[in-house]
Amino acid sequence: METEPCCEEQRDGVLDPTEPEVAEPISEPADCDPLNKLPCGPPEQGEELCGKDPSELENHAVETKDKEIKSLSNCEQERRQAECKVEKKLKKTNSWKMVRFQDPSTEEDVVERDSSAEILFPEYAVEEWTCAQFEELFAAEDWENITEDQLLRKKILESGDEQVPRSTWGQEVTVKMQGVLEDRTVVEKDCKLVFVIGEGDVIQALEECVMSMQKGEITLLLADSQYAYGLLGREPDIPAWAPLLYQLQLLDIRDKPDPETLPIADRIRVGNQKRERGNFHFQREEYSLAARAYYVALEVLTTHSQDGNDVGMKEEEEEVREYRVKCLNNLATAQLRLEQFDEALHTSRDVLTLQPNNVKALFRTGKLLSDKGEYKEAMEVLKQALKLEPTTKAIHAELSKLVKRQSGGKDTQQWRVKPAKVLGDDITPFLIPSKKKSSGLSWKFILGALVVALGSLVTSVIMTARN
Repeated sequence: METEPCCEEQRDGVLDPTEPEVAEPISEPADCDPLNKLPCGPPEQGEELCGKDPSELENHAVETKDKEIKSLSNCEQERRQAECKVEKKLKKTNSWKMVRFQDPSTEEDVVERDSSAEILFPEYAVEEWTCAQFEELFAAEDWENITEDQLLRKKILESGDEQVPRSTWGQEVTVKMQGVLEDRTVVEKDCKLVFVIGEGDVIQALEECVMSMQKGEITLLLADSQYAYGLLGREPDIPAWAPLLYQLQLLDIRDKPDPETLPIADRIRVGNQKRERGNFHFQREEYSLAARAYYVALEVLTTHSQDGNDVGMKEEEEEVREYRVKCLNNLATAQLRLEQFDEALHTSRDVLTLQPNNVKALFRTGKLLSDKGEYKEAMEVLKQALKLEPTTKAIHAELSKLVKRQSGGKDTQQWRVKPAKVLGDDITPFLIPSKKKSSGLSWKFILGALVVALGSLVTSVIMTARN
């Protein structure tokens, strides 16, 4: 345990977002070889003809002339149809570093379709999607600005249902989307992504765009890095300051469900998704966004029903309690990074209400109480933490600091760092008295006085002898 505990589950790797799904590469558009690399003849005999002398090849020229002309014509036609695709093909990375919010009833189907080799919008492989430079798209006149700074733009490919009101802040939406970098590497893809607008489930670009879309609308979305992953990017697939281009379809709009109406299993699923999103922001040192995600997760991770009673079996209630403890510990750590010390103390006490022997919460509570000057309560809390983990150096160090504070900053006693298996309610045996000498006459002062007296005596004897 360190002096400043890290975010919950960091040692177990749970802080990392959900594991990326490994999918097969997207099929590349068919293309023909450049003119200077055309085969010497049909596949069956091309190798044989290439190995013959030029004089022998001349004998086949008339026979293969028509075939070559036809082959060149077909190849040129196919090349023109896939002109942009040949230049910059869609590539797919093997890393999906985003939290997935799917309906569990269709999760298997979603994973299967995400892993397929087909692009999600094959009928809309337009030039902007396949090969256009992003700089041109940011300046194009046929694109609509979503924000005033012109760093978030869209182009409608298919209009939606104008009879259905647009989505608003706090509503839940379902979208089909696929995102690429400028070199057309696919970095995000989901057939059925579900998120709540305003809760930070996805990047700001997607939240802003869906609020401008009609249900059923298919659009291209061009997002500057400020509305995507910014300075940090997203390792390993999205570099820093990288703009993104999305194909996006708004499938459904609905009100956010009340957590108290959901089955316990769904509450655990949604709550963990929100917590994982908070962990994602925490790793990026985006502590405000992390705290907001943990707050939302705590709202969902509850066993209360609308009538105020608890629902669920004992095992489910215990599971909810464990996940609430993880969220609260993570939230307290984020609050400390934001220097919200009173809030962090309150959150740590909430952890102890659920788990009185949670060492992280005990240590954090004792430290915060010590910083506030509430030494007596801090001592009791830290002693309890030390009983649970007697070999943790951070607890010993904090107790030593607390003892010094109690003494007014004077080094009159210190905390003895040693195994505390015999530690009881009385901490006196673990206090080492100061080695400072007791107040009284210093030996240096006494020696000086003796020297002065001896000198006076010698002077007196000499004066007497002279007289």
